[in-house]
Amino acid sequence: MAPMVLTPGKVMEKRKPDAKITVFRVIILLLFSLLALQTWRLQIAQGEESRERANRNRFRLVSIPPPRGVIYDRQGRLLVRNVPSFTISVVPADLPPDREEEVIQRLASLLEMPVESRLDNVPSSLSQSPHLLGLERWFGAGIRDLIEEGRKTPFVPVILAHDVPREVAFLIEEAHLDLPGVVVQIEAQREYIGGSLLSHIIGYVGPIPEEEAESYSDYEPNDLVGLTGVELTFEEELRGKKGRKHVEVDVAGREVRTVGTATDPQPGSNLILTIDLDLQKEATEALQEGMTAAGSQSGVVVAMDPQTGEILALVSLPSYDNNLFIGGISPEDYQALKEDPHRPLVDHALMGQYPPGSTFKIIGAAAGLEEEVINRYTLINDPGVIWLPNKYAPDDPTLAQPFRCWLETGHGPLNVVQAIAYSCDVFFYKLSGGYQDFAGLGLPTLAYYARLFGLGSPTGIHLPGESEGLIPSEDWKRLTYGEAWVTGDTYNMAIGQGYILTTPLQMLNATAAVANGGTLYRPQVVREVRDAEGNIVRPFRKEVIRQLPLAPENLALVREGMRAAVARGTGWRANLPGVAVAGKTGSAEYPGPRDREGKLPTHAWFLAYAPAENPEIALVVFIEGGGEGSVTAAPVAARILADYFDLPLVPSAP
Repeated sequence: MAPMVLTPGKVMEKRKPDAKITVFRVIILLLFSLLALQTWRLQIAQGEESRERANRNRFRLVSIPPPRGVIYDRQGRLLVRNVPSFTISVVPADLPPDREEEVIQRLASLLEMPVESRLDNVPSSLSQSPHLLGLERWFGAGIRDLIEEGRKTPFVPVILAHDVPREVAFLIEEAHLDLPGVVVQIEAQREYIGGSLLSHIIGYVGPIPEEEAESYSDYEPNDLVGLTGVELTFEEELRGKKGRKHVEVDVAGREVRTVGTATDPQPGSNLILTIDLDLQKEATEALQEGMTAAGSQSGVVVAMDPQTGEILALVSLPSYDNNLFIGGISPEDYQALKEDPHRPLVDHALMGQYPPGSTFKIIGAAAGLEEEVINRYTLINDPGVIWLPNKYAPDDPTLAQPFRCWLETGHGPLNVVQAIAYSCDVFFYKLSGGYQDFAGLGLPTLAYYARLFGLGSPTGIHLPGESEGLIPSEDWKRLTYGEAWVTGDTYNMAIGQGYILTTPLQMLNATAAVANGGTLYRPQVVREVRDAEGNIVRPFRKEVIRQLPLAPENLALVREGMRAAVARGTGWRANLPGVAVAGKTGSAEYPGPRDREGKLPTHAWFLAYAPAENPEIALVVFIEGGGEGSVTAAPVAARILADYFDLPLVPSAP
């Protein structure tokens, strides 16, 4: 075969580079250059920032909640403690966007919670309440809304449910790979050992009320705070201080290990109450029996040490179980409590405002003696009824208004000791408002002494919601009713009727001031504050509101009258062998259906202290709609005092 001959043109054509290959090579070079540049930028230029971002996802600084302080009675018996419970939370930053809906639906099923909030389903009686006591998040809050709210602080766990059953918590923990961002935690939860026995004193904790969030600026969104009782008023002492720790988390946001502790948590301080648990139980049982006997649905007993102001027992019935609020109360339970006509959520001892009835006479007696309108020997006649002339027609007897004594036949001439003992209405009509040529005290003086004894203003007890009561004045009536004050109004006020309103606690405080010789103390329910090691950080100190400007001999006469009331007068049902009891009965009319004799229904009152010579205990018994104080309230006081002094309960008629 002849050899093939290559021409120069063909050789040159073979060596010419392909344009497509050249372009491809350029593109490859550019891509590798860009990749190298990006690698340099990420690893060198932005390496430190990237490492910080990775570490922020991997390492976190989280709070360590401190144990909340526990609560004891004055004898050291445990009343409130912390118990472990399971809490389910979600960290919004750890929820993968592509699986978020799946996680929410799964949690809704396991926790039996709505996906969307159902606050519009809250009963109208609750949604219209100006203050739901921090319970809004418990009334049908949806998982999605809670998570959205938590995105403001995406690395802080959003608590979805407290007090989750053990089985449910374990199911969620086992499924953690399918539930990224969901955290199962064990937290300390309150247990109120006494329940309804002490709920008005202790209160309960709950979420921070939305309308008060600004006042809790140093708290985190998930924190629980005291909402009522000493849980609220001693929140600062009980809460403790949070610690901080560095933790490492996995891709699902679950804590893998603790890297280090920045600060240790400081446990909250413990409270030692002034309450005696045994006396609280006895007072509750005695009051309930007295209410049942009187057909009443509401009542109060408060016992105090008159020498210090320490509250030994505080009972308001009906009560409620504050354990219902642990982990969130259901709308149905809360609605039942709110709509109960006898208001179990209200502490009637310091929030209830009632006419004091004849218990107010001890203040009129003290005022009359101090102002020298009467003295020990002054006699005022009680004919059973007196007629007050009409101010616009004083000479027309047909327009005169009758003011009667409870004893229709009258008591005859009485001195102040006898008037207190037998609770003579006519004596105090004349003493306070005057009659014919007897001037009397007059409204301004009577009101002045009422305020001296602490009526018409809060006592300052360290419990929330205390009412002021009402001591009326001429200006008050003119502004409120557009009418002038008349002598008949003073007569009514003299026997604790008309416009005057007091709380049971105020009347007890006034009684204690008479018993101890004239010192008005601030009532206190916390005896000591101690740290976690048992050291006293705040000892008990008596707090004096004022020293009453009354002569000792005048207060002594009032005490003599109160002792006589129990020994031989209207309060004889509280007379006990072995201890001298002093007291004052009261029956206060209030608007309601009249009985067959045309009389209005009455609240039953009884004030007492013992021993009469050197008082250790003072108490008030109030039974709403209970009838005569001498019949229904005095026996309750007798039972409580008999238990306190360990005496037989055998009161005898005078």
